[in-house]
Amino acid sequence: MKIGYARVSTQDQSLDMQIDALKAAGCERIYEEKMSGKKDDRPELQRCLDALRNGDTLVVYKLDRLGRSTFKLLELTAELEKHGIEFVSIRDSIDTTTAVGKAMFRMMAVLAEMERDIIAERTQAGLQAARARGRVGGRPKTDKTKVATALALYDAGEMTVPEITEATGVSKATLYRAINSRKENASQ
Repeated sequence: MKIGYARVSTQDQSLDMQIDALKAAGCERIYEEKMSGKKDDRPELQRCLDALRNGDTLVVYKLDRLGRSTFKLLELTAELEKHGIEFVSIRDSIDTTTAVGKAMFRMMAVLAEMERDIIAERTQAGLQAARARGRVGGRPKTDKTKVATALALYDAGEMTVPEITEATGVSKATLYRAINSRKENASQ
């Protein structure tokens, strides 16, 4: 069975062009979603993936309809392949039901893996160079006195969170972490 997935990023955009192309490609069922591709939690995509069975084909209009990052796309298609599900991207001319399509997609996977490895190597080299110059990576240590002051100002209720962060130099995230940590400790 061919199952289609169509997605646009906003509510005002139309899915019509994608749906027409998916129907023309022979999709018997089409899952539609109006949500950003950056979000990992896309309910219709999950329903679509749950509906796929061994021997089925997932069809999308274009690769970027399925996901934004190459890594996520390759991870997803590797999972599809593991379960005996083929993949077709109409506009990108990718069709893993053919030998050439499979080879093309695997070459993309190899290039993406190489890109990740190069980034990791550069990161390690940069960290080693920084350490050699006496720099230490990671987050700066939190000044507990400043956090305590920020908490006291928050508890007083006379200042807004932006005013507290400006006055103490404690970030909003650090302040909220401290507030949540205090709540958790109080409930134990």
